Amino acid sequence: MSSRVFTSPLFLGFDHLEQIIERAAKTSSEGYPPYNIEQLSTTSLRITIAVAGFIMDDLQITQEDNQLVIRGRQNDETQGRIFLHRGIAARQFQRAFVLAEGIEVKGAWLDNGLLHIDLVRPLPDAKIKTIAIKKGASSQAGFGTARSLDTNGLDPSAVKRRIAERDREQE
Repeated sequence: MSSRVFTSPLFLGFDHLEQIIERAAKTSSEGYPPYNIEQLSTTSLRITIAVAGFIMDDLQITQEDNQLVIRGRQNDETQGRIFLHRGIAARQFQRAFVLAEGIEVKGAWLDNGLLHIDLVRPLPDAKIKTIAIKKGASSQAGFGTARSLDTNGLDPSAVKRRIAERDREQE
């Protein structure tokens, strides 16, 4: 059961964003492994995950669409060993982060049991577009009911007059 976030008719085309929010809500809330998200600047972030006991070969980082997925799997090298107490378990994990569109993974490194992943969010280019407003019927903008008009052999000004006459007749 999903509840719509953007219920206002003024939010057009936000279906994709709703899906991202739903996916983030479904992401595992398990606390292992612990992590930090740090803002380094206005355009860069760092995710730091505590992965003590893991080596580089045990870890995998992938970007699947707009999800950053970190997986860890340790080899259980306990054969032949006898534990009187075992409080450190070799366990696997998967941690996923939903990335906003445009965020790029710049790199990752493992240092003293901490996996660091740097992300960059480039500043968007300001896009301003002026939309021309045309005078006349809505059919000129590509909307409305399609109507045929014989314009064979007429010059453009005569075509405009015929369209205007036809539209007045329709009113």
